[in-house]
Amino acid sequence: MRRKETSTANFRKLLNEIGALLAYEVTRNFPMHEVEVETPLEKTTGRMIDGKKLVFVPILRAGTGLLDGFLSVIPGARVGHLGLYRDPKTLSPVEYYFKMPGEMPERDAIVLDPMLATGNSAIAAVDRLKRERPRSIRLVCLVASPEGMANFTRAHPDIEVFTAAIDRQLNDHGYIRPGLGDAGDRIFGTKESPRPVRNAVVPAFAGITMLQSAGARYRTGSGKKASGSCLRISAGFIFT
Repeated sequence: MRRKETSTANFRKLLNEIGALLAYEVTRNFPMHEVEVETPLEKTTGRMIDGKKLVFVPILRAGTGLLDGFLSVIPGARVGHLGLYRDPKTLSPVEYYFKMPGEMPERDAIVLDPMLATGNSAIAAVDRLKRERPRSIRLVCLVASPEGMANFTRAHPDIEVFTAAIDRQLNDHGYIRPGLGDAGDRIFGTKESPRPVRNAVVPAFAGITMLQSAGARYRTGSGKKASGSCLRISAGFIFT
């Protein structure tokens, strides 16, 4: 998936598959209710998540790339949309669209964004979402940087982050390295003019120290909780 030669179609397919895997992980401990079902032999009861109380919130535009995978697992979930773009000069997020289902205080919100780079967009998204007072909020991403993890958990220490991989660092343009490029461009087949990469913002392992000092709570692709005192970057097995 990281390969630059991977086609748009294959990138989308792989992202959908990983989205489904992450959906299982993020909903692992969600409350369930019993339902009556009739097998070919008799009636019995089963358990299921109440999808109508879930709302998936992709951050436009790249977040929609994870949406289909999540809906394949919980098709009854509601979908909200939050439009943000990153100012290329300041790297700060700018909101341009916001639409959520009603009765948000009764819903659990799962924010979807493939890349947690600087963390600024995710912070802004959760800031905005908290004003709707959902019952809970979780953040799901495909690839995170240590700097982004530290930045986000300082701003929102109460929010769990679920990620498939934590990469080495950011460059001075706020791109994750080694990363996989611009997720939105790769999902939608658009291309951005290449930018020269100068010296990295931080040494290779400085971001890890930042993450440790932030006391971050998050889950990696292994499903294990981690914190600054017991950092586990063990998620890379999910995709290569």
